[in-house]
Amino acid sequence: MQQPNHLTDLDVASTTKSVMKKLPEVTLVFWIMKIAATTLGETAGDLFSQTLKLGYFLTTIALFLIFVVTLVVQLRSRRYNPFFYWTVILSTSMAGTTMSDFMNRDASTRYLSGGTTSLGWGPQGLGLGYPAGAAILISILLVVFAVWRLSGMTFQIRDIVTFRGEALFWSAILVSNTLGTSMGDFLSDSSGLGYAGGALLVTGLLAVLVALMKVPVVPNVLLFWIAFVLTRPLGATAGDFLTKPAAKGGLDLGTPGSSAVLLAVLLGLMAYAHVQEGRTRTERRLT
Repeated sequence: MQQPNHLTDLDVASTTKSVMKKLPEVTLVFWIMKIAATTLGETAGDLFSQTLKLGYFLTTIALFLIFVVTLVVQLRSRRYNPFFYWTVILSTSMAGTTMSDFMNRDASTRYLSGGTTSLGWGPQGLGLGYPAGAAILISILLVVFAVWRLSGMTFQIRDIVTFRGEALFWSAILVSNTLGTSMGDFLSDSSGLGYAGGALLVTGLLAVLVALMKVPVVPNVLLFWIAFVLTRPLGATAGDFLTKPAAKGGLDLGTPGSSAVLLAVLLGLMAYAHVQEGRTRTERRLT
């Protein structure tokens, strides 16, 4: 007589994890897609708020609502879907761009293009400045991590398999992308480094993080979150370099053209990730 197949607790945990896992593995392709998404977030956010002159206030509200919609789709998904995941990353990047601009900028000629006196309806911006805005966002991010820590949930994204863990993850992503925008704008506009100099500085810092991955005493989780924040200003400075006029050190490609090219690149990478994920699932079923 055939004995019943009993699942051990370890088997159940493994099965649940394979079904519920909805976040990607952190690979080189992951970081390439992250930089592409954040650069597109910068150019698309500026397209709506500045080129189309909707303003920081209205654009922030609209893009935050888009973020909520994409997040709901991601949270309701039962497993990792590259299109769902990277759409949320993109929406946090776009919303983070205008949220940062609204916090840090105002209606002065320093921030508005020539001949423009206002942007859209509502308040033009709080005018806090990049240092103050960054300090506030760092404080909020630390609060999110403190709540995360007290909840007992893992910081390892490959091990996040619960709704609460994913909600904490996306809260940290939204704040970190907003913080990264403030850092990128500060490096490009206020530090004197310019777009290329800011990008080189961030690239150097990321290289240091890669080297620290070989140091056993430095937690990889800490390196991941520092890298996640730093890739945002890299995308912001890259976006500014593509769109800003040559007189300011940019390529003057404009926000519409740059956004269209970056969107095509990101969609191609999403398709690649989708194919790779399908192959991985097939291999798991065959083993």
